[in-house]
Amino acid sequence: MSKVASIFDLECLARERLPAVVFDYIHGGSEQQLTVQRNLDDMRALALRQHSLRDVSHRDMSVTMVGDRARIPLALGPTGLAGLTWANGECAAARAAVDFGVPFCLSTCSINSIEDVAEAIRAPFWFQLYLMKDHKVNESLMRRAHDANCSALVLTIDLHTQGKRWADEKHGLAVPPRLTPSNIMQMVSHPRWLANMVGSKRHTFGNFEHEIKEGGSIGSLSKWIEDQFDPSFDVGTARWVRDQWQRKLILKGVMNADDARTAIDIGADAIIVSNHGGRQLDGAPSSISVLPEIVDAVGDRIEVLFDGGIRTGGDIVKAIGLGAHACLSGRAWLYGLAARGRDGVTCALTLLEQELQDCMLLTGLDNLHRIDAGVVTAQPPLGRR
Repeated sequence: MSKVASIFDLECLARERLPAVVFDYIHGGSEQQLTVQRNLDDMRALALRQHSLRDVSHRDMSVTMVGDRARIPLALGPTGLAGLTWANGECAAARAAVDFGVPFCLSTCSINSIEDVAEAIRAPFWFQLYLMKDHKVNESLMRRAHDANCSALVLTIDLHTQGKRWADEKHGLAVPPRLTPSNIMQMVSHPRWLANMVGSKRHTFGNFEHEIKEGGSIGSLSKWIEDQFDPSFDVGTARWVRDQWQRKLILKGVMNADDARTAIDIGADAIIVSNHGGRQLDGAPSSISVLPEIVDAVGDRIEVLFDGGIRTGGDIVKAIGLGAHACLSGRAWLYGLAARGRDGVTCALTLLEQELQDCMLLTGLDNLHRIDAGVVTAQPPLGRR
């Protein structure tokens, strides 16, 4: 088994194991992927100031995220179609998260259903909701999440339409992947993935199978979901969700101060500063670049979580140093899942934890919520360093 030293090694293993149609879906972004790259570049451009003459023998990395305890300040963020990378992938990832001690968030567009995950872990988890035009479906999904003991609802607010993802269109991505000559060749040339997927409990969008009459037809179901994203989604819609859901509510996709203040007004418990991993509006700024202004706008009136470009433990320190309470990551754990299933997710979390510990030791931090001003700074241009 190949030695894994970083999330980037897991990314390489995932690329080797998956057919291109699946890897490009989890790895890529919309259009030219400018925002995907900005998330990574702007995170890397931040510098960490080293502090050496400090006793950091006792360190505290734990945190609560909307009331749920987390061993490190990270939750497994919602990712669509994780179950296409590994059989019963969402259940495997959820088990890894529970065993490690961090929250897991299930996507609306998962392969395993809400009930599948609830049965697999028998513990609270979060559910991410894409609002559909059909409010009966929305009500049913929220009711099912409540019955499954979901402790928080993550309402995604940036999907008035689906971003155009050129690689997915080129491959003809569907669930399961369409049997084009190119895709057939890709699947046949990845026998480990193909053999593993035979053991999957489901081969379509698990949360919608019994919600609509088209649920029995994979093609019809995919088209129905695509047509259901609601361009009329507004503040009133978010208030309606707040009225329907009585547990913790998190708004995901906040990228400006006005939306953050509105989240407070409607009674949300937390926001996630996120540009959807660069998968929606191409050309949007990086999540890390707008984080400080959003934190300044809301202060301590709401929990500010961060998502976008987390690949190392140092990235978590950077986000918290700029004001985030904790972070979410999607691709990091998804690469682990695609590479090695449940063990790969545990590997990803272990790597991030170790890197987080190392970063705290070298920056003189014993508590992530007592980060001195100036520990995280903008890196000056080459020649001025």
